[in-house]
Amino acid sequence: MDAAKPAPGTDIHIISEPSVYVIGRQMVDDTELDRFLTDHGVSWESDSEVAAEVVTETAGRVCYMSFAKPRPGGNATYLHHIKEVGHGSVLEHGVWNLLFTGVSRSLTHELVRHRAGMGYSQLSQRYVDESVAEYVEPDIIAADPELHALWLDAVGHAHAAYVKLAEKLNAKLTDPQAAAAAMIPPGADRTTRRKAARQAARSVLPNATETKIFVTANARALRHFLEQRGAAGAEPEIRKLAGKVLDILQKESPNLFGDYHKIPLPDGTFEVTTAFKKV
Repeated sequence: MDAAKPAPGTDIHIISEPSVYVIGRQMVDDTELDRFLTDHGVSWESDSEVAAEVVTETAGRVCYMSFAKPRPGGNATYLHHIKEVGHGSVLEHGVWNLLFTGVSRSLTHELVRHRAGMGYSQLSQRYVDESVAEYVEPDIIAADPELHALWLDAVGHAHAAYVKLAEKLNAKLTDPQAAAAAMIPPGADRTTRRKAARQAARSVLPNATETKIFVTANARALRHFLEQRGAAGAEPEIRKLAGKVLDILQKESPNLFGDYHKIPLPDGTFEVTTAFKKV
């Protein structure tokens, strides 16, 4: 994530670029794979050292028990053929754990629509204090001084309202009558009061509010994400994220994601394309 830059004369920090962290990767239990092969009277070894590529090739070969007579070309050729014939279910066995930061709530509203093959854990505005103001500004607004000023004014007012609401609600909830109305026990501890105050105050926060989201996804679901959100017609912020995810996945697994290409667009982002769509 680009360092959040403070807006002149405000305590609001503006973020313009998302960050992607690879938190987890698969591993292959070579002993168990060898035991399976021995039990079935065959010997085979993938030439890939990427666990997700080995796992997907193994899964594909189980379908036809084609371990004994593999075609020339190794894992790259095998997975190319899988994509070519559209045997996409095999790709569901390759999995990554990714963490996205510096993204807006607007982006995650779109991201979580990708349900099949993707799991999410997102920062909670009920528990996390949002008085440290970080917001994601769309590039098209940031590039125009007049639009930027309007955006900053709107975000500033919303943020100030959140801070005041959270403070006043927290104070009011010490009153037993107010606590009962908020469905918390009289004399509730400070943590319980703050949670109740924040969950109400967050209602004024804009879609531009920065958030963090942990994503676990398989290769097939990731390909669908790249094709949908990396398209020229996608929303620019999530298209920017898709481009960064692709850069990482092509390094992580060139045999699963090397067929994608990035085409420059006029807004400085890239369209993600492939000859093997909807695998």
